[in-house]
Amino acid sequence: MDLALLSALNSERAARRACVLVTDTAAGQQRLVKGVDIATDPMAEVLEAALRSGKSGTVEADGKTWFLTVQAPPVRLFVIGAVHVSQALAPMARTAGFDMTVIDPRTAFATPERFADVKLIAEWPQDVLPGLKLDRYTGVACFTHDPKIDDPALEEALAADCFYIGALGSRKTHGRRVERLHAKGFTPEQTARIHAPIGMDIGAVSPAEIAVSVLAEIILSLRKKPLRVDTVKAQENAGAKAGEAA
Repeated sequence: MDLALLSALNSERAARRACVLVTDTAAGQQRLVKGVDIATDPMAEVLEAALRSGKSGTVEADGKTWFLTVQAPPVRLFVIGAVHVSQALAPMARTAGFDMTVIDPRTAFATPERFADVKLIAEWPQDVLPGLKLDRYTGVACFTHDPKIDDPALEEALAADCFYIGALGSRKTHGRRVERLHAKGFTPEQTARIHAPIGMDIGAVSPAEIAVSVLAEIILSLRKKPLRVDTVKAQENAGAKAGEAA
C-alpha cells in the first residue's frame, strides 16, 4: 500500500471516522474514500452497502472487480440508567459485539454488584459524555425516566449526531421531553431522531423483553436496512400503483 494512503487510513481510524480503501484487483490501483465523501462517489451505493455490513470483501462494479477494505470504528453504546433493563441488555449487547457503558449518578443503582463485567460510570451524563467524544458510531439509550439525568444525555447525543438515540417513556412523556429540547434550541428534525417510546414494538413487557426490543432497534439503526415487512409493503404499493397506471 502507498505510504500516503496508509497514513490517511490510520488518521481516519484514530479519529473514529469511517472510510473504505478501494482496490482495483486487476490493475492494483488504490484510493481511499472517506465516509464524508461516500455519498458523492461514483461507487456510492456499493460503498454504503459495505459500510452498513462492516465487512471487507470483493465486489463487482462498473465491469471491474474491486476489493473493499472497510474501516468502521468500533460501535459504542452508552446506556443512561443502571436499571433492570440495563442489566438485561448488557450481556445481549456484549454478544452482539457492542462496547457498552452504563452511566448513572445514582450510586445506589450504579454498583459493581449489579453490573459485573460492565463498564460503569457513577457520574452525571453532562459531566462525562463530553469527554467521551460521542460520534456517528455511538448509540445512546436513556432508561432513567428522570429529565435531570436523561435530558443532558439526549442533548449530547443529538449534538453529536449519534446513529441511535432512544429514550424510555410514554408518548405523553416524550412530548414534554421534546418541548424541553426545543426550548434548548434543538430543531424538530433533530428531536424526530429520538426513538421514543424506546424499542421496537414487539409487545415487550419484562425488562428482558424490553432489552431485546431495544437491541433490535439499535441494530436496525446501525445497519439501516428496511424491515422485511416494510419491504413487502413497499413492493405491494409499487405493484398497486403500476396496476392503476395500466
